[in-house]
Amino acid sequence: MELNTIETQNLTKVYGEKPGIKALENLDLTVKENEFTCIVGPSGCGKSTLLRILAGLETPTKGKALIKGQPIKKPTPKIGLVFQEYTLFPWRTVTENIQFGLEIKGTPKKQRKQTAQQYINLVGLQGFENTYPTQLSGGMKQRVSIARTLANNPTVLLMDEPFGALDAQTRNQMQRELLRIWQKEKKTIVFVTHNVDEAVYLADKIAVMTKRPGTIKQTTKIELPRERDRTSPKFNNYRTQILNQIETTQTQQT
Repeated sequence: MELNTIETQNLTKVYGEKPGIKALENLDLTVKENEFTCIVGPSGCGKSTLLRILAGLETPTKGKALIKGQPIKKPTPKIGLVFQEYTLFPWRTVTENIQFGLEIKGTPKKQRKQTAQQYINLVGLQGFENTYPTQLSGGMKQRVSIARTLANNPTVLLMDEPFGALDAQTRNQMQRELLRIWQKEKKTIVFVTHNVDEAVYLADKIAVMTKRPGTIKQTTKIELPRERDRTSPKFNNYRTQILNQIETTQTQQT
């Protein structure tokens, strides 16, 4: 039986001394290979905490986070993380930013350059190789962040509100670009967002979290063809369904 790419079992995270602040409680999540999973839920429900545990940046208080059946105990090249903030080095060009992780790994210079150019082409930044971040738009900066993460060839791509700071038009464009990259690269993606429209547009599956302490209330498979029509009745039905699930988590829990 094939293992899930990402899995959590009874995942609980408490901050501080007893009784502490419980961010997550008994959270179970499974993500299959090459699956695009979106996670939505009320503000403060622990979505970012979950991603940080999956990235190996934090350890759970109880339970497990697994990749291919192996515990996630620290950051690993198998798992890449893209933040909402661009986190680019302002003194490095586009190419140099994308090469950074490869430099850390000791990749030969010629291979670094070839790999960086490959992902510059993939995210549509040809002609901006020698440009610095201060000269780029928000959408272009996020393309560099995605390219830098993909250059390390992770199995899993974790994305924490990566398009949240973009205007609506750029955001929609970046969503289309991400789907194109995902279909080409065949990565497993776990994508956190507050935007239900974005989740329905992108996801194979949407997991709705309860308010803090966060757990998975319900998962919904999005059975719509790509590219998805945001104005279609079926799209709107899914959007309404997910919004109702989120609203229910806020009114039922005390």
